[in-house]
Amino acid sequence: MDYFALESLRRNHPAWRLLAADHAPLIAGFLYQSFVQPNVRTLAQQALASRLDDLLYHLRERLGDTAFPKAATDYIDDWASDQRGWLRKYYPAGSDEPHFDLTSAAEKAIDWLLSLRQRQFVGTESRLMTVFDLLRQMAEGTEADPQTRVAELERRRSRIETEIREIREGRLNLMDPTQVKDRFLQMAATARGLLADFREVEQNFRNLDRGTRERIATWEGSKAQLLDGIFGNRDAIADSDQGKSFKAFWDFLMSPERQEELSALLDSVFGLNAVRELNPDPRLLRIHYDWLEAGEIAQRTVAKLSEQLRRYLDDQAWLENRRIMQLIREVEGHALAIRDRSPEGTFITLDEPAPRIELAMDRPLFTPPLKPSIRDQILLEGDEDVSVDALFEQVYVDKAQLAAHVRRALQTREQISLADLIADRPVEQGLAELVAYLSLAADDGKAVIDDSVTETIFWVEDAGRRRRATLPLVVFRR
Repeated sequence: MDYFALESLRRNHPAWRLLAADHAPLIAGFLYQSFVQPNVRTLAQQALASRLDDLLYHLRERLGDTAFPKAATDYIDDWASDQRGWLRKYYPAGSDEPHFDLTSAAEKAIDWLLSLRQRQFVGTESRLMTVFDLLRQMAEGTEADPQTRVAELERRRSRIETEIREIREGRLNLMDPTQVKDRFLQMAATARGLLADFREVEQNFRNLDRGTRERIATWEGSKAQLLDGIFGNRDAIADSDQGKSFKAFWDFLMSPERQEELSALLDSVFGLNAVRELNPDPRLLRIHYDWLEAGEIAQRTVAKLSEQLRRYLDDQAWLENRRIMQLIREVEGHALAIRDRSPEGTFITLDEPAPRIELAMDRPLFTPPLKPSIRDQILLEGDEDVSVDALFEQVYVDKAQLAAHVRRALQTREQISLADLIADRPVEQGLAELVAYLSLAADDGKAVIDDSVTETIFWVEDAGRRRRATLPLVVFRR
């Protein structure tokens, strides 16, 4: 941390640039309220611009019309540029609308600003106990002498037996409200810190993916040498301390027993009077599901790296027409070289900058090729009483809602049959709902439909009539 290192950080690090920005209160406050506080991982451009429009409207009412003169979309694009680096702009698969995510550097700056607030309660006992527990775990976990470890376990067993005897005699050592508050605040800070760590882990994987694409775009040698270097970097990430820690954390969190244990512990702790006095954020009750969502995003980033390698391996044009591929690589290489230098003047022109509007009513009506012969006959009004109840008894099955039920059931188990799923959530729309479940299973590559085994499903209609259907065995898997 000498002068030159700090000067480089001040000029290049996005977190420092955010703190030194002219509109830092606007930027940090808006990003905190949009991403950090509600724990939102990504927002579409329209939704994010709408929120910023509302904020700018209220600020201009208090500060004057000249305050923050640019449009909301201009501010958002500026914050996502390479010169700022506070938002990440990308296009999700199957969407033409850009989406934005908070960068790890911007979240670090926001966390530092949050730490400047004066805390009404500063707990020290829980952190001291955490230090002792970590030191004890390291000392015991690295002890190679079996006798020493056995002696330590026997001392621990003696203390546990003494505590059991005291409890049976009616002597309970309970935590006072101050100790409960101290430990709860430390738990909440650590839980929220894990969400911020996920963004940094995701950014590291994204940097690896970006570097891989750059190497593929500028590579001139053989495939074997390129793949050897890429897989070497991928293994280095997986075998690093960060990669091993992330894998251990993910395996621990994916255990259904651990998820149930976390849910039970959170419900129990939130029921304590001392915790209720702190008015805790109710989102902490589902913090482990937020961890799962954040970890899944990081896993998808790793999957993109694998997909990029697969596409490169399947690139048969490399062998069939090397000249075309070489030209494409040259274009990509030039694009990377001028990535930080925007072109001057007119870069590209469009013949039609806006779409042409062609209304359906502007089209001429159909003209029959032959002149019809119309009989001179008087039409009589019918008097037959026809029931139209069938027009109002149509059944619509929401497949998206059924898919959500399947995903929710697979959060706590590896697989579930259709019969067990319907036992947990009975059929509401009859046979049409069962057909929709079969359609979901047919479209899901992980689901299994076994025609050799059948299962009988029962449901009750609105009129109280009991129905049953015999179907092939359908198993949904995670």
